[in-house]
Amino acid sequence: MSSKGGGTALTRRNYRLSSDTDKPRSTGIVNEKLLSDYLHHVFPSTKQGPALASLRKPLGFQDLGAHLERLLSEGEPAEESRDQPVEGRLGPQPVVLDHTSGFEGLLFVDDDLLGVIGHSNFSSIRATTCVYKGKWAYEVLISSQGLMQIGWCTLNCRFNQEEGVGDTPDSYAYDGNRVRKWNVTTTNYGKSWAAGDIVSCLIDLDEGTITFCLNGQSLGTAFTNIKTGPGVAYFPAISLSFKESVAFNFGSRPLRYPVEGYLPLQNPPTADLMKAHKLLGYIKNVLATAIDTQEEKLLEKDCAVWRLHGEPTVLVTLAHIFNHFAPLMCKVYLVEDVLMDFLLGILEGGGSVDEHPLIQQLLDLFWLLMEDYEVNECLKQLMMSLLRAYRFSPIIPDLGFQIHYLRLTTAILRHEKSRKYLLSNVLFDVLRSVVFFYVKTPLRVKEAGLEELIPTTWWPTHFDKEGKDEREPKEESADERLRRRAYERGCQRLKKRIEVVEELQVQILRLLLNNKDKTTGEASRYIFLNKFRKFLQENASNRGHPTALCPPEYMVCFLHRLITAVRSCWDEGNRKSPGSISSEDAYVPPQLFYNGKVDYFDLQRLGGLLSHLKKTLKDDLASKANIIIDPAEIQTTSMDDLDEDEESGAAQRPFGAAAMGGALARPSWLSSPTLGRANRFLSTAAVSLMTPRRPLTQPEKVKVRTLAVEQRTEEDIEGSHGNDGLLLGRPLEEPDQPIADKSLLEIVDGIVMMYNLSVHQQLGKMVVVSDDVHEYAVALKDTEEKIARCPARRADILEELQKSQKVFAEKLNHLSRRLAWINATIYSKEKMLDVYWLLCVCIRTIEHADNTGSLFAFAPEFYLNVAMNAYSALKNYFSPANSMEELPGYEETLTQLAAILAKHFADPRIVGTDIKDSLMQALASYVCYPQSLRAVERIPEEQRVAMMRNLLAPYEQRPWAQTNWILVRLWRGCGFGYRYTRLPHLLKTKPEDANLPSLQKPCPSLLLQRHMAELLSMDKDMAASFLNSVLNQLNWAFSEFIGMIQEIQQAAERPERNFVDTRQLKVCATCFDLSVSLLRVLEMTVTLVPEIFLDWSRPSAELLLRRLAQLLNQVLNRVTAEKNLFDRVVNLRLPGLESVDHYPILVAVTGILVRILVDGDRQGVSRAASVLLSDPCFQLHSIQHLLGEGGGGGEASGSAAVLTSTATAARPVVGSLGSSVASPIPSAPGAAGPAERKHFSLHAYTDYISEEEKQKVELMLAFLTEESKQAAASTAPTSEEDLCPICYAHSISAIFKPCSHKSCKACINQHLMNNKDCFFCKATITGVEDYSKPASS
Repeated sequence: MSSKGGGTALTRRNYRLSSDTDKPRSTGIVNEKLLSDYLHHVFPSTKQGPALASLRKPLGFQDLGAHLERLLSEGEPAEESRDQPVEGRLGPQPVVLDHTSGFEGLLFVDDDLLGVIGHSNFSSIRATTCVYKGKWAYEVLISSQGLMQIGWCTLNCRFNQEEGVGDTPDSYAYDGNRVRKWNVTTTNYGKSWAAGDIVSCLIDLDEGTITFCLNGQSLGTAFTNIKTGPGVAYFPAISLSFKESVAFNFGSRPLRYPVEGYLPLQNPPTADLMKAHKLLGYIKNVLATAIDTQEEKLLEKDCAVWRLHGEPTVLVTLAHIFNHFAPLMCKVYLVEDVLMDFLLGILEGGGSVDEHPLIQQLLDLFWLLMEDYEVNECLKQLMMSLLRAYRFSPIIPDLGFQIHYLRLTTAILRHEKSRKYLLSNVLFDVLRSVVFFYVKTPLRVKEAGLEELIPTTWWPTHFDKEGKDEREPKEESADERLRRRAYERGCQRLKKRIEVVEELQVQILRLLLNNKDKTTGEASRYIFLNKFRKFLQENASNRGHPTALCPPEYMVCFLHRLITAVRSCWDEGNRKSPGSISSEDAYVPPQLFYNGKVDYFDLQRLGGLLSHLKKTLKDDLASKANIIIDPAEIQTTSMDDLDEDEESGAAQRPFGAAAMGGALARPSWLSSPTLGRANRFLSTAAVSLMTPRRPLTQPEKVKVRTLAVEQRTEEDIEGSHGNDGLLLGRPLEEPDQPIADKSLLEIVDGIVMMYNLSVHQQLGKMVVVSDDVHEYAVALKDTEEKIARCPARRADILEELQKSQKVFAEKLNHLSRRLAWINATIYSKEKMLDVYWLLCVCIRTIEHADNTGSLFAFAPEFYLNVAMNAYSALKNYFSPANSMEELPGYEETLTQLAAILAKHFADPRIVGTDIKDSLMQALASYVCYPQSLRAVERIPEEQRVAMMRNLLAPYEQRPWAQTNWILVRLWRGCGFGYRYTRLPHLLKTKPEDANLPSLQKPCPSLLLQRHMAELLSMDKDMAASFLNSVLNQLNWAFSEFIGMIQEIQQAAERPERNFVDTRQLKVCATCFDLSVSLLRVLEMTVTLVPEIFLDWSRPSAELLLRRLAQLLNQVLNRVTAEKNLFDRVVNLRLPGLESVDHYPILVAVTGILVRILVDGDRQGVSRAASVLLSDPCFQLHSIQHLLGEGGGGGEASGSAAVLTSTATAARPVVGSLGSSVASPIPSAPGAAGPAERKHFSLHAYTDYISEEEKQKVELMLAFLTEESKQAAASTAPTSEEDLCPICYAHSISAIFKPCSHKSCKACINQHLMNNKDCFFCKATITGVEDYSKPASS
């Protein structure tokens, strides 16, 4: 052990240790006596005791080697005793997971064979070593809190995909996810675990018991009387479900929570430990001793001020020590137990990290006296141990552990050479170093000490009828106010503590973003930049591969720290160069998207695939941005695309390359932070995969003229004289002013991408806690009200209610403390400002890119996504704790975003259907809220008009349902009976989420309605094609709806119990909602521009009116017929069909009828009435039905006394009406059940329909009754051959040229809108003339 092998590659640095005494004095070695004293002081012999200094043998450098060997060998166990097997344990050392035969299912196992990730339904694996006697322990570091069973099993336990550890007779397990223990049967046991906890598994084979501990606290004995005796030995084992991950510690590192009397499964390296502690003692002696050469005596001094001054005596002494110390510092156990403790001890006293220069000096010493490969290994192990300690430390109120480990990490990263080595090789390659920026959320509030920190809890207690919190300070009682304030003070205390940790994390990032440390090669920032880009690539491309993805909760914290660090670097640079812009106005210039300097992997661009854009836009690139694309590059990129398709195909096959550990050049981010790079993929199903036939990693393709991420240097990024670096190819539209360091621009771009990858989803996920608080608060209030109402004689009920009250209150105490933590770490004001800054960056970037014209197509889609998502997060996730209105420049930002949505939702440069849909949905939800709607009204007029023109494009070959919904929202609040937020019959039910756009109070936009009216009345062709398409879609949606409810009705009538497919119910409800919203758009059009239908000088007006009348009659007849299909399905009240009801659709139809029959001018009204009455489907009783009238048969004459009984709002109705056109069918005598139900009537909805509206309906009914009487009296019967052969409803009135076939005008006009061939002979029709029957016949 004393020296390394003599090979030339590994020789120790040559200090000529043996012959140092030959040198002349002048080299600075002190005289022999002083040297001997010094060496005896540094290396005190343990045996001699306090012998007088004079009796000691003089010691010089030539004897030091042997002296040191002798000291180190003292107390070492004898050779033979060292390797003897320990009684009670069988199996190899070191102990690892059995990856050859001891597993079931699919698993990924780390290189060190201690970390594991489940990759199938329920996989199990055991260790290589078992125990049969004595007391043993091992630890499991929980990396994800999902479903796992951890414990012990015997060799004859057989596991499968359903049964794991604890499900067979001789296996025992603890499951902290469900808080149970398992041994064939299961009972409650222990506490719930969270990611970052450590579970200790203890087995006592002498007593026959198994116990588990969580973070060092015993959970009590789990099992007693376990089977022991000859032939029974227990292996550590685990079963875990898909994507769950843990790391084992069998004793390869010091146990975090050792238990007295229990041995780790793996022997600790006792001999090496003794040596390391002795050597460390000698190093401390050197640090604490100074040699005074003048006085020739030794002085004690403070270690903390020691400096490496290059005194030969000291250096040679240290070289001797490091000769032994260096090899030991490559072993993980010793690094964690000896070195890390020593370094942490240096920082123990508090104060800032700068006040402890000793760590820098020691690191200099390490690099000087250890071989490079030894320093590298030592630093790597040290960082791993620190990360593990940081991640698996319990949370205590002052976050002391976390601060302690972060301080040491900062101190190490302050050392330039160490920082660059770690950045280049460890932080992103071996470690999941993003963990350093994560502050974990405690699941168990009590242990985290939150009860002391926040002694008083509070939650909102006033709710309106829709369940929203409506706390007005004036309503608060004094007691509540005190509680709320005490709670808020507690939250502030907590926030202050968390800010200390966050500040340290930002410091670490500032060190990594240092761009001035160029003395030892490339500056840290450029190494970081390239690693960061690669990190993003792994997260962007390996979607669905569990091992490479960074968990979103880490991403959120990393994002916020990075924004803080980048903005402070940006503003520092800004102060130095006056012309540049501040981080407040940061944006990413459009050149980055097309000049090929930044790799966007295979992320979608707005205009489609990059290779396609390079081909189609190469002339624009040349003319606008002066970028010439190498034709060879276009060739290779298109070849690449082919290969990429094949590769992605392979990756999707489960046993293709993706399933193999070795195949992925991925960061080793499995379960533990210990990993090596490629890990092994274990599969009981696919053992043959372990020996791949061909090398699975494909050689990197080098794209012509674009640099791989790793190869970029500072010059490629920042540029130099005459070279723009990342900003090559500035378009003329871009201002020629410095923005900031170009490296920072790329990091900002990466931050935006990171938000898009997983941060937004995670922000949405964490809202659950505040939703839970809200739900429990409502439940508690409800229970308290019930207690107040409970009659005194029912003590049993009262007792139950009080139990519930207690449970709810306990749960709320717990949740409100957790919420305080989440509000401080995730939804604080500062975090909100970060997301707001990101939103502004995206808006500015999109505006700049938009100015470049066709080159806008190169911008990545995620910028638009992040702009929409960040806005939605600010609006929905950060309230009620922080409100968006308080943000600086909030109104202006809203308007900018509105302009982007209005402009780009129909932008021809954007091709992706997903992003188009998202833009449309964002615009649709934007117009639902008064504030954002006003923002849309504030954008410049020409943009508003262009937006309305896009919304009024014909509803064909585009996702029209969304744009139709936007128009409906602009109208809602103006239509007939259309002022409701929720449908009348749904008021009693609680909405799932009161913040949904569809549940907002109506806020119509008169300004945008005016633009719509102007567009439709000016542009006659557009109006005709728009309305024709709306009528077509209404016809389709309503027909689909009727077809579906027929199927549902048939299914419901069958005697056997059958379930209607929920998807079918959903589609059915959607078709109904579409029909209603299309009717509302028709109502809007008829109200704003009635002349489209009623001014028959317009070419298509009459035809549109006839089609409208036909559709309205169809809808009315289907919905109002008595005991019909619609009634019966509504009465079934199926889940999923809640929105299907008489009210919404009948009121929409009534609105249109009232508008054309009551509110119009005389000529228009008479035209509308004649068209409506001439429609063959018209039935007056359908109109009477609206006011709760009923006719006997359905003849027009059967309702002479129509208006007499409007007051009896809902009378039972005699008789029954058939479906749309069929003649009335009398109901069977037994079927009078549903008829007893209240009949639909507009009178019943006094809250929803005004008096004035009701009077208009009555007027309309009187008018139609009169008109239909006259029509019945005046029409002469027509013979059958004079009727139109297409519809058999109207007389023949048109003759086609050139073929002379005939039909009525309505049929041919409708046909010609979509087709130019004759109905009968398929000749192309060139003209249509009026036809009247000759009088002679």
